[in-house]
Amino acid sequence: MEIQFLGTGAGQPSTKRNVAGLALKLLEELNEVWLFDAGEATQHQILETNIRPRKITKIFISHNHGDHIFGLPGLLSSRSFQGDASPLTIYGPAGLEQFVRAALRVSRAHLSYPVRFVVVDHDGQIFANDKFTVYAAKLDHRVPSYGYRIVENARPGELLIDKALAAGVPKGPLLGKLKAGEDVALADGRILHGPDFIGPAQPGRVVTIIYDTRTTPSIDRLAKNADVLVHESTFANGEEKMARQYYHSTCTQAAACAKRAHAGRLFLTHVSARYTGKGARQLEKEAKKIFPRTKLVYDLDAFEIPMKGDHHE
Repeated sequence: MEIQFLGTGAGQPSTKRNVAGLALKLLEELNEVWLFDAGEATQHQILETNIRPRKITKIFISHNHGDHIFGLPGLLSSRSFQGDASPLTIYGPAGLEQFVRAALRVSRAHLSYPVRFVVVDHDGQIFANDKFTVYAAKLDHRVPSYGYRIVENARPGELLIDKALAAGVPKGPLLGKLKAGEDVALADGRILHGPDFIGPAQPGRVVTIIYDTRTTPSIDRLAKNADVLVHESTFANGEEKMARQYYHSTCTQAAACAKRAHAGRLFLTHVSARYTGKGARQLEKEAKKIFPRTKLVYDLDAFEIPMKGDHHE
């Protein structure tokens, strides 16, 4: 599991930062890539990565402001030219489908694959399969905006190989049966119970993605014990009044959330163009005073998401 930031700016593109977008690469887990927001020129940013558009199977949109959705029509159109493109599902607030369908219709773009839209209009589970569950919760922005919590389901425990060998299980097919949790019969007549030779289930990883919002209680619920918290950082410490006026958050508000949630790591994104160079680094510095495991991210930054309990600076 890897997260890569396609755009880390707020409002409009700058020479240093494109507008909002990130990819959650689940290639080992599902052979898929999920996008979260797709601002203008997202497909251009993807060209600078190893992401194949046909691997993108889901796109989750936080809200319908242009810097988060204007890249969708172009990305969807280009994906048609990749060949062997699979069906794609787009999750987001009401109105998103009308925008995309209108852009495709007016431009006479034909997609070679089906696109399904799921309206996100409530808190709770919005997707689940045998490996992941995704939850949404409404944030506090000028238009309906949602944060997302991606939970990897617990993985089965590992075979306790030393215990099995000590019990007299020969190497070969019987070990495979034990690993599958099946009972096995040994040559001496003993019956070994499969679950007795399996270690505890391994908790899955949790990623929380919070774009445009004021500080609000729903963020804490989404971020609780997350291994990775991605949080907007439009404004600097000391600009809480301005952040509230524009329905955004400061770097220190994001850090305080990470601390309350006992997150493993905090990535600051959605940075105003006013913060460059030392100003941008100051955002990270201020946040680290509250939550040391903070990283201010830049376009195309990529990070492996470690297994639960194995956090790195």
